[in-house]
Amino acid sequence: MRTSSSSCSLECVEGPIIVGAGPSGIAVAACLSQYSIPSIILERSHCIASLWQNKTYDRLKLHLPKNFCQLPLMGFPQTFPKYPTKYQFISYMDSYASHFKVQPRFNQTVHVAEFDPSSQIWLVRTQDSLYLSPWLIVATGENAEPMIPKILGIDKFHGAVVHTSAYKSGDAYKNKKVLVIGCGNSGMEVSLDLCRHNAKPYMVARNTVHVLPREILGISSFGIAMALYKWFPLKIVDKFLLLVANMMLGNTSHYGIRRPKTGPIELKLATGKTPVLDVGQVAQIKSGNIKVMEGVKEITRNGAKFVDGQEKEFDAIILATGYKSNVPTWLKSCDFFTEDGMPKTPFPNGWKGKHGLYTVGFTRRGLSGTSSDAVKIANDIADQWKTLKKDNNNNSHIIQLNNS
Repeated sequence: MRTSSSSCSLECVEGPIIVGAGPSGIAVAACLSQYSIPSIILERSHCIASLWQNKTYDRLKLHLPKNFCQLPLMGFPQTFPKYPTKYQFISYMDSYASHFKVQPRFNQTVHVAEFDPSSQIWLVRTQDSLYLSPWLIVATGENAEPMIPKILGIDKFHGAVVHTSAYKSGDAYKNKKVLVIGCGNSGMEVSLDLCRHNAKPYMVARNTVHVLPREILGISSFGIAMALYKWFPLKIVDKFLLLVANMMLGNTSHYGIRRPKTGPIELKLATGKTPVLDVGQVAQIKSGNIKVMEGVKEITRNGAKFVDGQEKEFDAIILATGYKSNVPTWLKSCDFFTEDGMPKTPFPNGWKGKHGLYTVGFTRRGLSGTSSDAVKIANDIADQWKTLKKDNNNNSHIIQLNNS
């Protein structure tokens, strides 16, 4: 049911409200459709998978083989390579949404979502509408907003300062000295891309990070790790990965890339911190084409001072500092999330809260975690849906709100 006035429309939604039309939101809507449960997706952008379409660099490929990244009910085309490009992934998302007839409502920015205890209903307000439903599915994910760190003096820098969300290609940086702050997968891959466009990247490796070969004898390192994990303790799996990594890549600490004390898979499962998968970065670091620097002490007008006392001039700065959740900015009066916008309950039980609240895409386990949560959420709501339909004798439920 939808009513409207000159300033705001009101819609009572029979099924769940899903916030976010990325892979998480699209996947859970598809799973719900298998039970003939209607839903609406509210998306602030003009397209699905907006992070992939608008805020990723051109050379991006899936870091894991496609069989670890497919969404429920429909895999990647067999013609796609083992590691699909970003454009192939976007094509897959378009086909997926079309196949399951998922049609988000675009340009709908959720300003506030809150639960009304008296009516047991979720109220979701956008810039021009109010939506009501017994169920709210938060699908905005871990990477909703760029993480912009506070760095002393960065406002004084004379050149361009961009986050990787605005970086597309190294073509614009040819023959320039570029400071890349961050040494995760984004920082490493942007530095590699800069090399291939004849730029001179200096990558800041302030924190420890695991670097693993993407493949071992032609087989995905992650796939091998997951297979071994079924039979061996986690610490044994990590020791194997590190032994192979040292054999194939050498001791990365000799080049300024220090490894954490905790093993790569154990660290990933405990904190969500993903190992860097090498696709050529280590060779460029060894050859000196990517120079590794210690932490930045201060940004100057012409460059940067580093904690080891060095000072260098740069033409541009790229912040490879990751993303963060934006849930706390719009989900109100809810204690299910931390101040950082992540579920307080750890995986695998962080997908369900109280009063019809669900989350998908917050597992820190990539698209495989998204798929797992989407299936669980759809199954759980389907059980309630059957009961609701039975109690109402197949009539649509009635939503009542207090005038307060």
